Amino acid sequence: MGRADFFEGLKGGIPVGLAAAPFGALFGALARDQGMSLGELTLMSGTVYAGASQMVGIDLFGHNVQAWLIVLSILAVNFRHVLYSAAITRYIRHFSPVQKFFTFFLLVDPQFADTVKRGESRKPVTFAWYLGFAAMVYIPWVVLSFVGGLLGSLIGDPRTIGLDILLPVYFLGIVIGFRKRDNFLPVVIASTAASAIAYRYVGSPWHVSIGALAGVALAAALPPVKSNRKPDLATENHEV
Repeated sequence: MGRADFFEGLKGGIPVGLAAAPFGALFGALARDQGMSLGELTLMSGTVYAGASQMVGIDLFGHNVQAWLIVLSILAVNFRHVLYSAAITRYIRHFSPVQKFFTFFLLVDPQFADTVKRGESRKPVTFAWYLGFAAMVYIPWVVLSFVGGLLGSLIGDPRTIGLDILLPVYFLGIVIGFRKRDNFLPVVIASTAASAIAYRYVGSPWHVSIGALAGVALAAALPPVKSNRKPDLATENHEV
């Protein structure tokens, strides 16, 4: 069963890994352009493992910003992962402490989305499945970061070939995947509006966390929509 779940995770992670690969290469190229060595940029991808905050980090590195401000900026971008971890807790209660450590380390946007969808569809969220899915995202990300740093000069300006639009489109696809959830439209509108206003008056990367908090606040304030959705198996089993 564990092996079957692992290979199912590998299969599900393939399209995500392919979609993330260009961003890994782009990060490597940009990091190399900012003066990072191949070892440094590869280590950053392997330990930080968060595309958007890695981009923010190398941009700040290039401007000789103080270390505490870099850490705080990266924390602002990655604050959404605190919300992600809280949202998937119900599905991973049966994981061991060591498994939870790796679960949260490997928790990126597509991993979160597929974990929630799998749990809500009443499929078992096993560590084998989770690890298989994560491997198809994490390994290509680290490898392509190295390749991007190695061949960065061949990429040139990513905007000339349209690579800069891939990340927003990719995240939009993740958001649309949750369109059937309760109060989806008002929450998205509130989060988008708050993020846009914050970007205008506060600046990047703070608009990411401000937009997320606005969406969470509205979702908590709105009454749940009545639906025929069945209760989650993981929750039922835990309560029994």
